Amino acid sequence: MKLAEQHYLEARSNAEAGQIAESAQMILKALDQERRAGSVGPQVMQLIKPRASWGNRS
Repeated sequence: MKLAEQHYLEARSNAEAGQIAESAQMILKALDQERRAGSVGPQVMQLIKPRASWGNRS
């Protein structure tokens, strides 16, 4: 998350300097870093195995 925070700070600096396109790029990079940080570890849905007989329960 530190890298995302650095990107946000750089985005703010770019925006204040009138460099809107560069600011937008930094925001996108920060969002990507946040997404990656949130997806660390095993994905729950990949650990759950589907049951083929789920519909045939008695």
